[in-house]
Amino acid sequence: MGMARPPHPFRATIFQMKLASRVVMRGGLKPPGDKSIAHRMALLGPLAPGNSVIENFAPGDDCRRTLDIVRALGLRVEHRGTTVAIQGKGLFTFCAPSFTLDAGNSGSTARMTCGLLAAQPFDSSLDGDESLRRRPMGRIIEPLELMGAQFETQNGQPDRLPLVIRGGRTICGIDYDLPVASAQVKTAVLLAGLHAEGVTRVRESYPTRDHTELALARFGVPVRRDAGAIVLRGMPRLEPIHYRIPGDISSAAFFVTAAAALPGSDLVVQEVGLNPTRTGFLKVLMSMGADIRIEEDRFDSADGERWGTVRVKGGELTGTQVQRSLVPTVIDEIPVLAVAAALAHGKTAFHGVSELRHKESDRLQTIAEGISALGAKAEILDDLLLVHGGRPLRGARLESHGDHRMAMAWAIASLAVSEDCQIVGQKSVNISYPEFWEDLDRLVA
Repeated sequence: MGMARPPHPFRATIFQMKLASRVVMRGGLKPPGDKSIAHRMALLGPLAPGNSVIENFAPGDDCRRTLDIVRALGLRVEHRGTTVAIQGKGLFTFCAPSFTLDAGNSGSTARMTCGLLAAQPFDSSLDGDESLRRRPMGRIIEPLELMGAQFETQNGQPDRLPLVIRGGRTICGIDYDLPVASAQVKTAVLLAGLHAEGVTRVRESYPTRDHTELALARFGVPVRRDAGAIVLRGMPRLEPIHYRIPGDISSAAFFVTAAAALPGSDLVVQEVGLNPTRTGFLKVLMSMGADIRIEEDRFDSADGERWGTVRVKGGELTGTQVQRSLVPTVIDEIPVLAVAAALAHGKTAFHGVSELRHKESDRLQTIAEGISALGAKAEILDDLLLVHGGRPLRGARLESHGDHRMAMAWAIASLAVSEDCQIVGQKSVNISYPEFWEDLDRLVA
């Protein structure tokens, strides 16, 4: 296929099918555990006195970073295969770390951890890799300082890592309107609110993923919605849990999109999370004409998470409009949806996507450059991304900039190209989906 060799390269039979321009995706997929839920379970487990067991824990480097930080704060964590056991101690029981906490590439780890550290009686330092150091932290610092936290930035960067979080501060509840639709900011404020005096209320302009609220309920924290606000009272007692995380819908999205866009495909995704705040990309694909059916849908009454089986059959896609209100529910899937748009007939418009500039890479620019290199047309008009599809794609050198979701999106694009493609930075998939290349190898026929 001409790509730089991934850790688990495609078999020769697949190369031959590509040359015949007849690649399809068939078979069954059980995606890895949901990364977003895994982060939250790992951060809440230490606050529940007793042993919490979390099955199907996400395997990527991002969630490993969160577990490493929990260990550095004095908690006992056992990680065997995809099962994690955390010996929780309760609120205000962390130990001062003896070294700088390293979030690696994980914005979720860095931002949500700040909510936990804001109320601790000790100072702590938090850092990340070069990519994470470029991502804004001011959106976290502002509400947490309003609650009483104190941060010190370093290296002359007012809202970037590394950060020092000063301990010994009294944290008070807050009534806060999120200026940016961000589940990470919401989570940081709610985690700080657990340690706060009084009540914390958080309001969103557009609904973001609600895994934090559902996870809090699973741990026994009374969380309610009142006049559009998420409300919790500080100092609750959390209860340990035994929980199995559903499959990650964002990881499955790459294969679902490929199957939808490649005529003749037939893919079944099993045991995948179907939380309504995460399934927006399915709505987008169906608005493009994709043949997608949810064949099984079960509801976990303990926390409100939904699981199910999704079946996708390939066909022709047409362009669509992705409205601003839907973007918070598809923000991680826009890279691969842009690939689908390039393969579709007509124009697809993604409205209100400026937040893509603040991900692991400037995804907005990376998408536009890659789509153009493939021979389609992509335009950025302020916070609007336009992709003009319908042309045959050509081989290209596709830069991921170390961004795992971009690398996986370009892998899906390469399936529709009969010429050579090279994906730069493909090892970055280990951040969220270490088995991606193996699963792609198995499903492509």
